[in-house]
Amino acid sequence: MKELIRITTSLTLSCLIAGVVMGSVFILTDKAKRHNKQINISQTMLGLLGYDKDNPSPADLELYTVYRYIIEDGAVKTLGYMIPVETGAKGGFELVIIDLAGQFVNRFNLNITPENAAEPPERKAALNAVLKPPKRFTYADSTIIAKRGDKRMAYLLPGAFPGFKTFIHVMLALDPDFTIIGLDITEHEEDPGLGGEIQEDYFKNQFKGKSFERTRELLVIKEPLPKEYKQYLESGKGKELLKGVIDAVRAKYEYKDIYALTGATISSKAVTNGVKEMTSKFAYRLNIMDSVIERQHIPVAF
Repeated sequence: MKELIRITTSLTLSCLIAGVVMGSVFILTDKAKRHNKQINISQTMLGLLGYDKDNPSPADLELYTVYRYIIEDGAVKTLGYMIPVETGAKGGFELVIIDLAGQFVNRFNLNITPENAAEPPERKAALNAVLKPPKRFTYADSTIIAKRGDKRMAYLLPGAFPGFKTFIHVMLALDPDFTIIGLDITEHEEDPGLGGEIQEDYFKNQFKGKSFERTRELLVIKEPLPKEYKQYLESGKGKELLKGVIDAVRAKYEYKDIYALTGATISSKAVTNGVKEMTSKFAYRLNIMDSVIERQHIPVAF
């Protein structure tokens, strides 16, 4: 019996020690992982705006994030926007509530700093302080607004939509007129050599420069990608074309639909339809949000 107790005690202590060690390692590595992920996201956003190590972002470039939530109060649903505002030296956030018809409902000052707003638990605590039960809220999405001086220069939209296998995660960049500046595939599980080619420049750069009106009408065509067009789409990777040639190729193909990847029409359509839906819904929501901001005289930072 004593031997059994000794073995049991030893195993219990071993499990406890292992649990403490594993928990400590997780805490330490999780912070580093989140930091690295944030760096990767920042590099992706800056890359879509045309900045890299050879062309650093200007000192006056500012990025502001708007967080959108779905708020439920019994059977009533509204939309809550956590909006960066000019308040104090460091700025802050207001929660602006809009009904599903696009009408202003209410607004609250939030006790949260821009630094803490990047963390979901911090946002949840700030929202809990103003949205009392029985109200409930669910995170929907976010928008990053790029600003230089007193002008908005771009909107960066993280998003996801169903692909051939699982969800395809993207970052879409739009200019103030909702023309596509760029598209980056940030995560996917499409088949290598087939649907996995959605991350290649010759596919995703087909969306670049498409106007809002053209994007709404985009189709996927099952035709071979012309060699000159492919070279143009990949020209940013060291494959230089003469400026005159670039201009001619751009003019020839800028109104074309999206050429499908060989053997991966489903993945091609998934990205095309996903981009169309993201662009259309964002433009609609932004116009409503901006209208409410103007009528309510909300001192937005962007």
